[in-house]
Amino acid sequence: MSVQGGGLLDMLLYLVPSAALALLLWIGSGAHPFFFLFTAAGTLCHELAHFSVGLLTNAEPVGLSVFPRRIKKPGKGHNWELGSVTFANLRWYNAAPAALAPLLVLVLPFAVAWWRTRQGWVFEPLDLALTFLLAPQFLSFWPSPVDWRLAARSWPWIPVLLLVALATFFRTELFQLVKG
Repeated sequence: MSVQGGGLLDMLLYLVPSAALALLLWIGSGAHPFFFLFTAAGTLCHELAHFSVGLLTNAEPVGLSVFPRRIKKPGKGHNWELGSVTFANLRWYNAAPAALAPLLVLVLPFAVAWWRTRQGWVFEPLDLALTFLLAPQFLSFWPSPVDWRLAARSWPWIPVLLLVALATFFRTELFQLVKG
């Protein structure tokens, strides 16, 4: 089936099967650990995002694991940790970028969708394979609760970003004030 290439709507339509499969994998992973196998590509991308951004921001990643392990939950029971990255130099200036790096994983499905739809597209066996590779990315791009807590170490960025946002919003008024 051939579809004329276009823009964002085509990309979103291309990603619908991957998003639907991601939902099924999420439901299945709650039912049986076997479904963790299908999330391996997403876990790898999630942890590599932490590791790569940690390298770029001088957070000094010292450990990377993509092997699932059971961990004790606060209170009762156990939970699964699908992977982890440890840092030796997590500071206020690099904590948020390193901890929130998995948000960049969402770029991957959209880049593939752009590639496959940019000049019109035809459903091919490759698209079926890509559906299975992209689905886990929709499950892995969101930072974990631990990631969010680590990102909170970068709170000094909040006033800086707030000042930049205000300066951008009130740019005209600031220029008039400076000019006199």
